[in-house]
Amino acid sequence: MKIALDAMGGDFAPKNPIAGAVEALATYNDFSLTLVGDEPRVRAEVSKHSLSQETLSRIGFVHTTQVVEMNESGIQSVRRKKDSSISRSVDLIKKGEAEAVVSAGHTGALVAASIIKLRTLPGIDRPGLAVLMPTKTHVFLLIDAGATIDPDPEQILGYAVMGSIYSREVLGSIKPRVGLLSIGSEASKGNEFTKECFKLLSEAPINFAGNTEGHDLFSNPVEIVVCDGFVGNIVLKTSESLAKSIFGWLKSELHATPVRKLGAFLAREAFDSIKRRTNTDEYGGSPLLGVNGICIKAHGNSSPLAMKNAIRVARESIRHQINPIIIAEMKRHRESLAKN
Repeated sequence: MKIALDAMGGDFAPKNPIAGAVEALATYNDFSLTLVGDEPRVRAEVSKHSLSQETLSRIGFVHTTQVVEMNESGIQSVRRKKDSSISRSVDLIKKGEAEAVVSAGHTGALVAASIIKLRTLPGIDRPGLAVLMPTKTHVFLLIDAGATIDPDPEQILGYAVMGSIYSREVLGSIKPRVGLLSIGSEASKGNEFTKECFKLLSEAPINFAGNTEGHDLFSNPVEIVVCDGFVGNIVLKTSESLAKSIFGWLKSELHATPVRKLGAFLAREAFDSIKRRTNTDEYGGSPLLGVNGICIKAHGNSSPLAMKNAIRVARESIRHQINPIIIAEMKRHRESLAKN
């Protein structure tokens, strides 16, 4: 397996992407890695790690002279910064020199580069960013988490089909349920957009469970929740912020008195378990579903552990090869609609 890593992407590049890459290379021996970025800086960062000759033989370098800054337009950066680490990483997939790309860089630039250079899969108009969200019983897939801000209902249908396939093939869900994020459980609730989405999803070859309200996300979760990227990104960032805030509040309260400190010590395993479950670093990166290639987006502030796990997600995506399944299921759906 060949994976391209945007070594200059993220708030702590190239340090954290390289450290995560080193951890991944030590853990998994079935892939090679091409580090894309300012080669002198990247090589200097690699040299800080004690790597065996065998590990070094699995690392390649592609030098680039540009980096997409977070305040830039995604699509404009692809047009104007053709030698950016994001664009050149995606180019490697286009040229067949990599099977997947991992980046903690500019989300808009990664999405734009993937659409422009790789194109979308047949039957898919817009890609969706699929994020794993933890609950007490299982993780569910939130799609879209920010790739397409203003999709049409047909694109939401594409998210539902792709999410179902990813949940089934990669996450191992049996007959995964799809919920449409809305403001009420009844089909009549929501705005015109969600009502039209409800109609299309009801007729689709998926296990549609109807509308999912905000309070159902973590207490009565389905396996896939679909929504537009604007709402999905707000849900994602609000959930992450709330989880961090709650742990901060707990830590403050539990250290307030000696008795509470003792209670916290006795319950530390339970707290550690919940912290691991809600730690975004454990889930690594999010697949951009719907493009003709494998693109994994990691958080901009990813730690080395998060980058390691983003590479793990890339490996899993290569191994499962879900794109041909997505194409086949979208084709069957179109043929079924044509017959009716």
